[in-house]
Amino acid sequence: MNEQLSAIAERFWDWAMEESPMWATILGDHRFDSEVENLSAEHEQQSIADLTALRDEAETIDPTGLTKDDRITRHVLMSEADGYIGAMQSRQHEYLVDPMLGLHMDVVQGISQFRANEDAHAWAFVEKASKVGRQFDQLMERHRQGVANGRTPPQVAVEKVLAQLDSLVAAPVESNAFLQIALPEDMTDTEQQRWSQAMADQVREVVNPAFARYRAMIADEVLPHARPQAKSGVCWLPDGEEVYARAVKRFTSLDMDPRQIHQIGLDGIASLEDEYRELGDGVLGTTDLAEIYQRLRNDPSLRFETADQIQQQAERATARAIEAIPDWFGRLPVAECIVRPIPEPGAKDATLAYYLPPADDGSRPGIFFINLTEPTTRTRYESEALAFHEGVPGHHLQLSIAQELEGLPSFRRNGLVTVYVEGWGLYCERMADEMGLYSGGLERFGVLSFDSWRAGRLVVDTGMHTLGWSRQQAIDYLMENSPQAQNNIENEVDRYIGYTGQALAYKIGQREIFRLRDEAKRTMGSRFDIKGFHDTVLTSGPVPLDLLGELVSEWATS
Repeated sequence: MNEQLSAIAERFWDWAMEESPMWATILGDHRFDSEVENLSAEHEQQSIADLTALRDEAETIDPTGLTKDDRITRHVLMSEADGYIGAMQSRQHEYLVDPMLGLHMDVVQGISQFRANEDAHAWAFVEKASKVGRQFDQLMERHRQGVANGRTPPQVAVEKVLAQLDSLVAAPVESNAFLQIALPEDMTDTEQQRWSQAMADQVREVVNPAFARYRAMIADEVLPHARPQAKSGVCWLPDGEEVYARAVKRFTSLDMDPRQIHQIGLDGIASLEDEYRELGDGVLGTTDLAEIYQRLRNDPSLRFETADQIQQQAERATARAIEAIPDWFGRLPVAECIVRPIPEPGAKDATLAYYLPPADDGSRPGIFFINLTEPTTRTRYESEALAFHEGVPGHHLQLSIAQELEGLPSFRRNGLVTVYVEGWGLYCERMADEMGLYSGGLERFGVLSFDSWRAGRLVVDTGMHTLGWSRQQAIDYLMENSPQAQNNIENEVDRYIGYTGQALAYKIGQREIFRLRDEAKRTMGSRFDIKGFHDTVLTSGPVPLDLLGELVSEWATS
């Protein structure tokens, strides 16, 4: 590898890990176990300057003299750096009070995934807990800056966070995520007791008071200035157009007009209608689209009855996919994929599921987290598509294979280029049907339902953040144009409000992967091999879409 580029790549990874100590620990990098994220405006400005200098240094390297892998490294590094810089320039800490992405949920859901492989790691986590109060104080100062600048969060998000904080403050100390950290197996009983006491002291004296202090601040100082539901999108912020443009670029890797994306979503919704009618005729005995949606949304026989049923169906679908993947992929992951419930509290306001990659040091497998709350609202017919997206062959194959690639810089092996990662997950939902993984016609409705959901995201995300749609307008659109359950639609709309632009990545990425596959088939004819295509997509790590197109084209013409 080019020495200068190698040094830049290493510095970029070190910057990313130091900037996000929690993510570093989750990945198995224990260098920053005792640290917390610095949320101050001064640090944000310094980070922008540091990362801009690093990115510009990479750009000065002449790509014509680099190997193929080095050219990929240079391209991905500059693209990812631009995304980070744009996010920091948008100053999200000023206006982001969010029930899914807020700092309090990072503490709950992130800390609960920590593992201490050594006693030193365990004690470093106690030091981390001691710094949580400072972190929340920084966040409160950023919120005050937001109020002063007219950059405030939506009211519905603040109200949800207040309820979550009430639950966190009232919870027993021993249930706090810091006290759920997995300790070293060889830690003595005496040392475990000493550690538990020290950590409990930090929870009582630092963490819970920080939760309470934060709750009081956002109730007293932020909520009175929060945006009403009618103004949920960032377009209502003074610099909203620039904020959304950066988000679109970051999460799609493309320069796309939000109105163009909006139209792609509208067209995508319309294109699914005939598929619904054809499947509805065979499975539900009707071709009426409104009746199909109504049945899928409201028929209690299509719902789970217990949390155990949700868990078991996810596990069965995952096992079936693991057995089938050798026929469709040349490169297979070494890491295991396991299914676990989304941790409480916060599961009630969480999405249907999410995936956590394996620890880079091999200490933890990949985890497909699934939402087991309110099981009678969770649909049986969507469960398998969800498993194929979040687990196998979706995120688990893509992220685990990338992590296991040898000779690549750490930032490429552990990269999260959103449009690539989520586009692959959505591609796998439909590709799983080609693999014969769905257990019946009813379960194939999950493919259509989730495609409606992802096409609808393009409509409502751009609708709220560019066209000024209200939260209720977004909910109503998805209720009218998909069979999704109302509680999931409401949680999802709130997610789009907080995680601005991220929801665009899924459908944009899926469309491009299918387009590249079709193009490769036309180019190669009988030479086309699905294993070769999938290996080409997966064995360079996550990449922006323009670079993915180059890689597939090079494979197809070789």
